[in-house]
Amino acid sequence: MAEDSAATPPSSIDGNALVAKSLSHLGVTHMFGVVGIPVTSLATRAMSLGIRFIAFHNEQSAGYAASAYGYLTGKPGILLTVSGPGCVHGLAGLSNAWANTWPMVMISGSCDQRDAGRGDFQELDQIEAVRAFSKLSEKARDVREIPDCVSRVLNRALSGRPGGCYLDLPSDVLRQRIVESEADDLVSKVGGTHVTKARASLRSEIESAVEILRKAERPLIVFGKGAAYSRAEDELKKLVELTGIPFLPTPMGKGLLPDTHELSATAARSLAIGKCDVALVVGARLNWLLHFGEAPKWSKDVSFVLVDVSEEEIELRKPRLGIVGDAKTVVGLLNREIKDDPFCLGKTNPWVEAISKKAKENGEKMETQLARDVVPFNFLTPMRIIRDAILAVEGPSPVVVSEGANTMDVGRSVLVQREPRTRLDAGTWGTMGVGLGYCIAAAVASPDRLVVAVEGDSGFGFSAMEVETLVRYNLAVVVIVFNNGGVYGGDRRSPEEISGPHKEDPAPTSFVPNAGYHKLIEAFGGKGYIVGTPDELKSALSESFAARKPAVVNVIIDPFAGAESGRLQHKN
Repeated sequence: MAEDSAATPPSSIDGNALVAKSLSHLGVTHMFGVVGIPVTSLATRAMSLGIRFIAFHNEQSAGYAASAYGYLTGKPGILLTVSGPGCVHGLAGLSNAWANTWPMVMISGSCDQRDAGRGDFQELDQIEAVRAFSKLSEKARDVREIPDCVSRVLNRALSGRPGGCYLDLPSDVLRQRIVESEADDLVSKVGGTHVTKARASLRSEIESAVEILRKAERPLIVFGKGAAYSRAEDELKKLVELTGIPFLPTPMGKGLLPDTHELSATAARSLAIGKCDVALVVGARLNWLLHFGEAPKWSKDVSFVLVDVSEEEIELRKPRLGIVGDAKTVVGLLNREIKDDPFCLGKTNPWVEAISKKAKENGEKMETQLARDVVPFNFLTPMRIIRDAILAVEGPSPVVVSEGANTMDVGRSVLVQREPRTRLDAGTWGTMGVGLGYCIAAAVASPDRLVVAVEGDSGFGFSAMEVETLVRYNLAVVVIVFNNGGVYGGDRRSPEEISGPHKEDPAPTSFVPNAGYHKLIEAFGGKGYIVGTPDELKSALSESFAARKPAVVNVIIDPFAGAESGRLQHKN
């Protein structure tokens, strides 16, 4: 008589594996984060499905990396954090995505649902904590809800104006198990991510915009990182060439058209925005970076035509004409309308001649200053050497990451961008500490490009430990630190300010003079350089750029070079 045999139970997976399956199914290829309770297994499962997980030392830098990855790739950057404090640290990245309107999803573990409100390990109402910076916050309350939750946050991060979203994963849900066949069925039912483009019919707005440009005497095209995110470079190039209108990029719009283009108004910025009578603004907001579009920086009579993916943004700014839509799509429609009835200012147009003349004059003044070798270094001498070294790199242009006060301000004027999305800086929020996270995001998103960070020593200090991450993943990143001994420089206090019971303490702006930042990366096996002369800097850049290995170049700067608060002294 045959013995009864128990049926083999169907195979099952837990919530960690289901999250990883859902992310992989929806096209996620990279994640950034810091693992720990309760998400370590989630990261491991994701890696086993082909998702590259870049592990950081701090969620703040990992979040900045995820936000920049979203901008560079057009896909939501994924940040994974632990619960409580990890989620709070991750808010730096989520808020950065919110401010810059970049697609990102922060995924955090959270405490067991049954223990909420009882003081559980790292307990926090994380949905409430992220509210100010999240377009959509989802909490998976059962393992079967995971695929839908993942799909919703990924889609919302991309829809309309891009931004950050949040997914909360209680530890009990991550431990729950589900039959694998049921899990696969749930995953198969969620769709891919989508991007909102322009409305179906914009004919009236397009015709009006072209007519406004056609009648303008002193038109200007302004474009920003929203146009860069939209991949609108070909359409903008065609628009400029069709019309002969001068253009002005915002700092991270640089490179959509080369800085060396004959119609670039960057070196004549004050004249361009102060005298233009019509400004077509594409993928840029009229915020502090563009002086709110108001006098005295702009003419009080200027008319704005705004192209923005957000209707709310256009309603806020109240332009003469607003066009709601994706920058690439809308500029393509403008080109089509102009082609049917073309107009072009021409090189002899008085407005074009005025812009060209002023740009040439200012450029020559800058080159005269740059031509001098000043030692001890000011900001201009090393920046010129760095510019020339970057321009000499063969193949795809390096991605330049820039942060700091004087360092970023000088770099914006001196460094030359030739290709789109090759400049990352403090952005809309003026965020310090983004440097190393941005470097890692750029190296991962564009592995064929060298990444060059030009950092102030203060900016570098926010995330300096992530040089170990550079070495661990062997990323082609060279970090150049402008070391002037502090925030803005060393001790700049007047004698009257040096008083009180703690007058012997260092100034609030001071760091250890001549700090050996290059030795930090050497501790992990990377290459460090310390330089103080033009020849030393040229040699370090030549060697490190050719090697395409993690390196830190410590550039000793005169502590009294530069100005407090950079170009924002009036705000301090």
